Amino acid sequence: MVIGTVIGSIWATRKEDGLTGFKLLKVRIDTIGNESITDSIFVAVDRIGAGTGDKVIVTRGTPASTFIEQSVPIDALIIGIIDPEDQGG
Repeated sequence: MVIGTVIGSIWATRKEDGLTGFKLLKVRIDTIGNESITDSIFVAVDRIGAGTGDKVIVTRGTPASTFIEQSVPIDALIIGIIDPEDQGG
C-alpha cells in the first residue's frame, strides 16, 4: 500500500464494461522522508468517494483487483481516505 494525494479526475467515455460506474482518479504518491518520489502519478479506481486534495491509501497490483466482485483490469484501488488530523506525519 502507498499513501498519495488525489490530484484530479480521469474522464473516459469508453472503458472496460466492468469499470462502468467506477470513478477514476489521478493520484500522486507522497514523498517518503527526504526522498522525493512525487513524480509518480497513476490512475486509481475509487469506490469510496475520494476527491481532489484528499490524502488516500492505495493498494496496487493484484490485491487491488481482488476487491472488485467481477474480474476487471485494475492496477490501483483507493481503499481509504486519511482523516485531516492524521496527515501531520
